[in-house]
Amino acid sequence: MRQTSSELRVYGFTLVELVTVLVLVGILSALGVGLFAGRSTYTPLLATNTLQSAALFAQQRALADADSGNPVSLVISQTAKDWLFAVVDSGTTLDTFQASRDGATLSLNGVQLGNGASQSLSYDGAGRTGSNTQVSVSGDSTRQLCISSMGLAYPGACQP
Repeated sequence: MRQTSSELRVYGFTLVELVTVLVLVGILSALGVGLFAGRSTYTPLLATNTLQSAALFAQQRALADADSGNPVSLVISQTAKDWLFAVVDSGTTLDTFQASRDGATLSLNGVQLGNGASQSLSYDGAGRTGSNTQVSVSGDSTRQLCISSMGLAYPGACQP
């Protein structure tokens, strides 16, 4: 007797079903990492990335306002829980970037920033700061960021 296609049964999973299950397992694994790794592990990385974004914005704003002759400042301040990176143009705060501290420390040119303290970097009309600023954020790990005299912000140590 011959079987028709409606009578033929194939057991197993399709490729689409297998890929779907693997994607779901990957997503659940990624979400589960947070249960085992503390947030303070990521604090230095997040803080340096946030500061790098704020420095880039400050430099771009200084270049855009080159005709006005007003310097743009990047104000780095620390509270008990956060770091605040404010971009200020002619006394007006244009934007504020925030990064959680989670017990980590931030140092500028080897000097640790204290609670309530702040440091300011000025960008001229050409987007330059005039001197290198070495930033180091230390927690469970340590990350460095250089804001160069040319106004560029990049990960790692400042080059002489």
